[in-house]
Amino acid sequence: MNPWLLSIPLAYLLGSIPFGYLLVKIFRNEDIRATGSGNIGATNVARSGAKGLGIATLLLDVGKSFLAVKIAQHLAPGDWDLAVVVAVAAILGHVFPVWLRFRGGKGVASALGVILALSPAAAACTFGIFLVVVLLTRYVSLASMIGSATFPLFGLYFIPHRSPIVIDGLLFIPLLVIIKHRENIRRLVAGTESRFGKKKAEA
Repeated sequence: MNPWLLSIPLAYLLGSIPFGYLLVKIFRNEDIRATGSGNIGATNVARSGAKGLGIATLLLDVGKSFLAVKIAQHLAPGDWDLAVVVAVAAILGHVFPVWLRFRGGKGVASALGVILALSPAAAACTFGIFLVVVLLTRYVSLASMIGSATFPLFGLYFIPHRSPIVIDGLLFIPLLVIIKHRENIRRLVAGTESRFGKKKAEA
């Protein structure tokens, strides 16, 4: 079977598994979408008072996207175009999950997963930027956007293949993450964005 026809829809379906929603529903019998920012991602899960579930959500969201890219790389070794398209499909699955009427997360953890699969070195650099911004500002949303924005620079440096598909994919990923943070941008400008460590969930 054509690896493109198999791995792209599989990546979307893997990415669309709403782990944050499922974990909170199973262990707390609550709908995370009714808590804090209403986001199904790890930050909102942690800020809802379930730090353990937040960590689990983070790891699972990273893992599902990582797995999607690794499957594509196994089916078509050396096909960087497919790997990057699958990376985009996995993140789109998380942001627009079919199971939750296409209302999902902001794609940060999923983006980290695909970056880690595409280039561990680029992932380390991107995550380093994220950590520095979090430590300096305690704004997870700001760190997510700045870290995402730097990924194409690191990706293009460490990934040996630079076809139009690869370049467009690497640029699309941070663009999608930043667009999904538009409400956070408004709150940052207004000075009302919640800092990490506070109970109120806005990121």
